[in-house]
Amino acid sequence: VQLQASGGGLVQPGGSLRLSCATSGRTLSGYTVGWFRQAPGKEREFIASIRWSGGPTLYTDSVKGRFTVSRDFAKNAVNLQMNSLKPEDTAVYFCAAGRAILSTMRFERGYDYWGQGTQVTVSS
Repeated sequence: VQLQASGGGLVQPGGSLRLSCATSGRTLSGYTVGWFRQAPGKEREFIASIRWSGGPTLYTDSVKGRFTVSRDFAKNAVNLQMNSLKPEDTAVYFCAAGRAILSTMRFERGYDYWGQGTQVTVSS
């Protein structure tokens, strides 16, 4: 599964961005798609995840109520809508796909395929 993350950029605090994670040539059916981010000097951290077949979506506490992960069946993609962005959201954002189950959806070990990352910078 080849993943392509896009939609990053520079935005002012309080602004919004929508990231997209798309695949080429293969459906996401049967996979869980997760979003992670890595800020400079920090470890990569879990942000959100969703199962292509439906079921629970998970979010890390720091983005609950601000970020929404969703499926785009027409484009075979998973989107991450990010609202009320803060400077601390600045990071490289990665999407990943794998056979993660509920107990592993928050962890990198639940994912086998990773996109290249897209930079999100929140600054005035």
